[in-house]
Amino acid sequence: MSGKRGLFFLPTLALWQREMTRFVRQRNRIIGALATPLVFWLLIGSGLGESFRGAEVEGGFMRYFFPGTVVLILLFTAIFSTVSVIEDRRDGFLQGVLVAPVSRASIVSGKCLGGMTLAAAQAALFCLAAPWAGLPLDGAVVMRLLVVLLLGGFALTALGFVIAWPLESTQGFHVMMNLVLIPLWLLSGAFFPARAGTWTEWAAALNPLAYITAGVRRAFYGDGADLGLVPSFGAAMAVTLLFAAVMFVFALRVVRRGGPESR
Repeated sequence: MSGKRGLFFLPTLALWQREMTRFVRQRNRIIGALATPLVFWLLIGSGLGESFRGAEVEGGFMRYFFPGTVVLILLFTAIFSTVSVIEDRRDGFLQGVLVAPVSRASIVSGKCLGGMTLAAAQAALFCLAAPWAGLPLDGAVVMRLLVVLLLGGFALTALGFVIAWPLESTQGFHVMMNLVLIPLWLLSGAFFPARAGTWTEWAAALNPLAYITAGVRRAFYGDGADLGLVPSFGAAMAVTLLFAAVMFVFALRVVRRGGPESR
């Protein structure tokens, strides 16, 4: 039994550590994951602030847009961390891992935990600017943020893993990112609130990213605030947990099915 546990935990830890080392050596990823959303928040928030009205954006659009920017950082970092799946296959490292006597679950777990750590850490770093956006950052807020950032980071990394695994080039990965993930973020309530009785209400209800956004928003505002159609923190986390579990299972299935070279 202890040998089986070692075949899971040791490779998982090794792959997690490799993701950390890779990230430290690629400083441009830090700039890309943090600077781009920061520019979005400052420029878009300032430029469109006067165009938005309603109870949901009370306090200014930059305040409303701040949680959405946190989610954008989480999405960028988590998803782009899985580009390493394509790079590792191209360099031959992934093939070596697959033929080694290690659990397939440890491969998925190591990658997902690595992406989760990086995504949550960078999003948390940006959250330190919350007081400048007029949002609280006390102990209760920090605890709720940690829950949603870690769980959301894991779910999004698993989603990125599922997307990256069958692809042969990073170009194809970026196409999928622009075609699918950016629209999901835009319709998550990060950029504009869903309106009752419109198609945006259904889009938000069916969008898993909307619940991560709701979790971040509720982490700052609490369940007592009137945020329109935004679900409670508990409901948002329950759906995010289900999303993370489903994506992890899908990731396991695509690994066991093999990569593009096996087809």
